[in-house]
Amino acid sequence: MQIRNQQGEIIDHALHPVDAVNDKLIILAHGVTGDMDREMMVKLANSLAKMGWPTMRISFSGNGNSEGQFTESTITKESDDLLAVLDQTKGTKKIAYIGYSMGAAVGSLTAAKDDRINVMISLAGMVRTKLFAETEFGDLIPDQDYMWEDQATPLSQKFMDDLRQIDTIIPAIKDLRLPWLLVHGSQDDVVLPDDSTLLFNHLKGKKKHIVIEATDHSFAGHWKQITNHINEWLKTYL
Repeated sequence: MQIRNQQGEIIDHALHPVDAVNDKLIILAHGVTGDMDREMMVKLANSLAKMGWPTMRISFSGNGNSEGQFTESTITKESDDLLAVLDQTKGTKKIAYIGYSMGAAVGSLTAAKDDRINVMISLAGMVRTKLFAETEFGDLIPDQDYMWEDQATPLSQKFMDDLRQIDTIIPAIKDLRLPWLLVHGSQDDVVLPDDSTLLFNHLKGKKKHIVIEATDHSFAGHWKQITNHINEWLKTYL
């Protein structure tokens, strides 16, 4: 299956199938500077498939082996990428979206305008996009400097403008009533734990907020625990 976004760019993806017939699908997406082949993405997808959940990893355009330029990547464009992925899920009756970091903001904004997402899971999910932009990159020069001094990930003006224009995802999700699991590390200094607290307080549907103590943005050493939480949430609401 080939997935193309509105620009005609191929969205790289990998499906982790299960043995039993299953009309459900988990879509798993990465954060800023990431891609579907990061170790955490692969391990999480493999674990979920072993638990009986068909899982699709995706790389947004301009990231990993997807077509497109990294400097064109924004939350808004990645939301369009996700809509293109959803267009290829015909025959799937229920879909859960798991977004990590900025990927959670992408999923949130997509779910606000497309009812094909039935369950949401945010892992270290970004909520206050403008605050993130100013905190992490506010002292850099767009189209000249690099994200976290990595020359493979140049900081673009489009990226910064999009984060600032969105500001926060709260207005977009205010009427959603999806079952929503939020997981955050207590020592996350990239996407602050208060982002998940803020989102949790505004959600109207079934919701659960889990704080993993003494861990940062990467959740290092805690992925088995997190996967178990995800599995229980999916069993209950998907």
